[in-house]
Amino acid sequence: MKNNARIDALLGMLAQEPEDEFLNYALGLEYANNNSFDLAEVQFQKVLKNNAAYIAAYYQLGQLYVAKNNRESALKIFQQGLQVAKNQKNNKAMNEISEAIFLLEDE
Repeated sequence: MKNNARIDALLGMLAQEPEDEFLNYALGLEYANNNSFDLAEVQFQKVLKNNAAYIAAYYQLGQLYVAKNNRESALKIFQQGLQVAKNQKNNKAMNEISEAIFLLEDE
C-alpha cells in the first residue's frame, strides 16, 4: 500500500480523536487512493453515520461504489447526497452529484 506515512499519521490522529469527521473522511480518501475500497467504504460510512449532512462523504462513497462496479449502490448514495445538498442549498455539490448521477444513468 502506497502512502503508508499518510495513513499512519491519520490513524495516529484518530487514536486521539476517533470521532473526528474530517480525519475519518481523509482516511477514507487515502484508502480509496490506495485501492483499499473496503477500508475506504468503512470510513465513509462512519462519517455519514456520525454526520448525515457531510455531503463530500456521499460523493466519495458513490464514486467508490462506481469503482467497485456497484451501480445500484452508487445511484442510491448519490441520490441521498443530492437530497442533502438540496436541503443545504449547496449548488456546487448539487451540480457535482447530479453530474455523477447523469453519467451513471447514461451508461
